[in-house]
Amino acid sequence: MALIFRLSNLLVLPFWAVMILLPRWRWTTRIMRSPLVSVAPAVLYAVLVLPRLGAIWPAVSQPTLSGVEALLGSPAGATIAWVHFLAFDLFVGRWIYLDSLERQISPWLMAPVLFLTLMLGPAGLLLYLVTRSVVAVSPAEVPLRSAF
Repeated sequence: MALIFRLSNLLVLPFWAVMILLPRWRWTTRIMRSPLVSVAPAVLYAVLVLPRLGAIWPAVSQPTLSGVEALLGSPAGATIAWVHFLAFDLFVGRWIYLDSLERQISPWLMAPVLFLTLMLGPAGLLLYLVTRSVVAVSPAEVPLRSAF
């Protein structure tokens, strides 16, 4: 599990690097527009969860603090949770990146937002929603289309 835990970061870090460091590179936009960006960590998550579903399901279907604590208190549980974070944080980071492009928000503002999303997912999302409401192009000027 320790090796899977360490290597799982490699599934997402290249995407975060291009969004943060090369946001206006044409390949970054091409790559991040693909919904397949989140597939690798999602597949890894499924591979880790499905064989353990019998043990995981009770803890998530009727969650209790002690049940979730027991689930996360093992190497397998911590690795599964980490891959879950990686997959969803990348999905949210991708949405933030694409939405900020459409709203013409400066990459200088977006770099710390994306970094915070990578490190502390929901805090980065919250910062983006605040940033977007303060500095974004007027919604009337943004084309109506989903970034998903």
